[in-house]
Amino acid sequence: MSDFVPQAAVTATQRAFERLRTSMRQTIKGKDDVIEHVLTCLVAGGHVLMEDLPGVGKTTLAYSLARSMDCTFSRIQFTSDLLPSDVTGVSIYDEHVREFIFKRGPVFANIVLADEINRATPKTQSALLEVMDRARVTIDGEPHTVGSPFMVFATQNPVDYEGTFPLPESQMDRFLMRLHMGYPQAPDEMDILRSARIAYDTIEVNAVTSAGEVVEAQRLSHQVFVEDSVLEFILKIVAATRTEAEFKAGVSVRGGLALRQAAQARALLHGRDFVLPDDVHHLIFPVLAHRLALTRPSSDAREERQAIVSALKRIVGAIPQPV
Repeated sequence: MSDFVPQAAVTATQRAFERLRTSMRQTIKGKDDVIEHVLTCLVAGGHVLMEDLPGVGKTTLAYSLARSMDCTFSRIQFTSDLLPSDVTGVSIYDEHVREFIFKRGPVFANIVLADEINRATPKTQSALLEVMDRARVTIDGEPHTVGSPFMVFATQNPVDYEGTFPLPESQMDRFLMRLHMGYPQAPDEMDILRSARIAYDTIEVNAVTSAGEVVEAQRLSHQVFVEDSVLEFILKIVAATRTEAEFKAGVSVRGGLALRQAAQARALLHGRDFVLPDDVHHLIFPVLAHRLALTRPSSDAREERQAIVSALKRIVGAIPQPV
């Protein structure tokens, strides 16, 4: 073990998040891989874009995460007439004190569910750019810090659905991961059908970790050791996307940093204070695929995403994984 993170702290973090994982499994059936990716994203201090069909449990997943951590939860229903001030808040003149008072918007919470984010206009979507990057919003030149930990859990229907707007590339780049829920397996769906609950907010979830434990895990994850050969592996993947003819543009510098941060978080959740090449390999597609676009885009959004993943698989397969 290295001297970067005390082993006792690594073990305590692993146990805390194992409790969190177990708690979420009670409400999210048969989606252990999705839960792990979400927890990895949380520890890395990133944000999640959950893209899937309606009614597969995206909102339930976000709500269960917040309640299991005893954190504040806020849901913003994105619609075409939603304004940026409806998200971030607005300054209102108070006649009694004769000054402007800032009224906080729903973005001031630990876990913010941006539901059906691609139904809002690009202008409203962009209201999240600063808060996703700096965990603050600036109103009338004055910065206002949001909660800690802070995570945007955005959901969107496939972009070829009627009444949707594609997310700007600058916003897609701020999501650490894009994930998919998918339909549950038959035994898991039978368990869901047997349960009495209908609405996500009727779920009884006990807090098994605290916001302080999550913040400490985020701090520790940045100290997890990454050997130069693993960094070179990340760099080769990122550089290869920039010379790939099928891609309009390669992965940004932010994308490479995101892959490293996610790998550090995964290593910590698995009880290690160092990153393995397998950590990187496990996260390449959820971290990088949504940051890429084809030179010749397809009219079908699903076909385009499949083509991007296929090209990325080819690139990764041609790069030797460090031992």
